[in-house]
Amino acid sequence: MFLPYYVLTRFIVFLSITICYITCVENISIYGPGLQPHKVVLPARYFFINFTHLNEESYTSEYGHQVAVEITGNSLKKSHCRIWSNVLDRKDGTFIVRYKVYEECSKLVINIYYKSKHIKNSPIVIKETILPDQCACPEKDLNIWLLNNDCPTTYEQIQNDLIPYNKIKIRNAIKKIIKLYHNPESTSFCHYVIKNNEIYRECYGKHIGFNMFADNILLAITRKVVLPDMELVINLGDWPLVRKGDENLPIFSWCGRNDSIDIVMPTYDITESSLENMGRVTLDILSVQGNVDPKWSQREPRAFWRGRDSRAERLKLIDIARANPDLFNASLTNFFFFRDKEAEYGPKLPHISFFKFFDYKYQINIDGTVAAYRLPYLLAGGGLVLKQDSPYYEHFYSQLKPWIHYVPVARDLSDLKKQILWAQENDAEAYKISRNGRKFANTHLLPHHIICYHVSLFSEWSKRIDGEITVDENMAHVPQTKFECTCDSKKSKTHEEL
Repeated sequence: MFLPYYVLTRFIVFLSITICYITCVENISIYGPGLQPHKVVLPARYFFINFTHLNEESYTSEYGHQVAVEITGNSLKKSHCRIWSNVLDRKDGTFIVRYKVYEECSKLVINIYYKSKHIKNSPIVIKETILPDQCACPEKDLNIWLLNNDCPTTYEQIQNDLIPYNKIKIRNAIKKIIKLYHNPESTSFCHYVIKNNEIYRECYGKHIGFNMFADNILLAITRKVVLPDMELVINLGDWPLVRKGDENLPIFSWCGRNDSIDIVMPTYDITESSLENMGRVTLDILSVQGNVDPKWSQREPRAFWRGRDSRAERLKLIDIARANPDLFNASLTNFFFFRDKEAEYGPKLPHISFFKFFDYKYQINIDGTVAAYRLPYLLAGGGLVLKQDSPYYEHFYSQLKPWIHYVPVARDLSDLKKQILWAQENDAEAYKISRNGRKFANTHLLPHHIICYHVSLFSEWSKRIDGEITVDENMAHVPQTKFECTCDSKKSKTHEEL
């Protein structure tokens, strides 16, 4: 007996859809710290969904329309826990799921759907109580915290930065730093003491507003883990302070230079974006990945740049761009350092969304007053980064490799045009480097990586201090914001593993 043609056709279509759905479901993996929210406490938890059989070229918007995530939990005070979540589509078969917990929650359930059906391993149920980031319920054992957060115990950059210091007489060092570097008109820094996991500080200098960034990371960490008692000086300016050849005095800075020996921390910018994730109105390293629209093949094959006039090479870039409009779209957005040249290098153009930078394939990274702090976001956005050679560096620069993660450009930009032409003539290789750059950002520069680096740095630093840690009478206490939590709820029992 033969089936009618229209019945057979509909059956074949149904069978094809069913096979496609099964194949897609079997080829979906999920991973990331947000799947263990009882262990990893972040301002915004996050994890990744990966359709492993897709890439940027084979991806279609249908996948983005068919992925849905629902996260629920029970409140300890009412029926439903307040949770905000969103899904960022990276348009290459991978998705970032972020969620923010506003109160203590029990029985958190993560439901992940594709075409309205649960994917494999969904729903994920966490039976332990989940704490919001505002809870000051620190893990007492720092090594356990590092293990739970999948942090390295140390980093090569940290080890190199701390080479000059071994059993340093910290009080003597602090007195010398104040005497040598306390210049109110040009330098600002804070002397911090962490004692019994409480934070105290005394600041020096005329412009100390940036102490809020140092305060915030120290408060965030001490809510999560008990830090060893320690003292440290944090430089609130962009420029590193201690030059090679000077006395080895430990100053923590956001940026290093080849001729300096400052101990480098993650910049205030990437630290703030990590702590304010899902609450920040400007840029963060996850949002930039979910708000880039065109695929690589659809991006304009020119180099893009916007920025202020904070270095002479930026003016030179404008000259190069004007001479080669087919290769560059580059303009200044503000004049401060070279106001007398505005007529020559203007008019200044208004700022545009950072996400629109990636309508272009090539992104130029040129120093500002120090290192350009936008580099992490340029890497994460998936553009081909052309990075100017620089004596300045951030905490992660030593891990970057030219021609693997970025294309190097001479300090004076003399080969910039040549590198753009190379990229146009070697599109497949340029694309590969751009993907390597994004992979680097996702391996080293996500919010939990930034917090890990700080904790490892402070842990290693505390081991090198000699002398009793004491709080001076004139130091200000930096308290945690009051937030009601049941810290004993962290000691919970079971978890349905994936």
